[in-house]
Amino acid sequence: MPARRVTAQYTRLRIRQNVAEYDDDPRMLAAEHRHAGLFVISVAAELADMHPQTLRQYDRIGLVTPRRQGGRHRRYSPHDVEQLREIQQLSQEGVSLEGIRRIIELQNEVEDLRSEVTELRSQLREAERTSANARVFAVGPHGDVVKLARGQRPQPATRELVVWRQR
Repeated sequence: MPARRVTAQYTRLRIRQNVAEYDDDPRMLAAEHRHAGLFVISVAAELADMHPQTLRQYDRIGLVTPRRQGGRHRRYSPHDVEQLREIQQLSQEGVSLEGIRRIIELQNEVEDLRSEVTELRSQLREAERTSANARVFAVGPHGDVVKLARGQRPQPATRELVVWRQR
């Protein structure tokens, strides 16, 4: 086997090992690391098992948009490489490039909606936590506002009205 071919195979193997280590590192699971531009086009093409010209074409038509370093050089993130692999799989299954673009667009929309739901759930938990400490008010017999502790009811001898909001 020619030395050049052995070197290319070794390089390919090292790149994949480095990416596997990167993927296994818990610090790299954060969104800012998944979208950080790390790989030049030749490495990204190698990782996605594609030709670099194919990556340039996908960039031109907007399927994958890598970050730019210095305004010119493309830098692909691990997320971009995952997307390239998915594009390749969909293409092999017979989906057109326009169909792939639409699928990716919908997947991005679903990802955005999921993150919004997560944010709203955390806001709801925070609101529930703070409402546990909220005070309850009632109207006194002379129209004045009376403070009550949570779970406390106004004295039955008076004609106080408890005002609360439904959960």
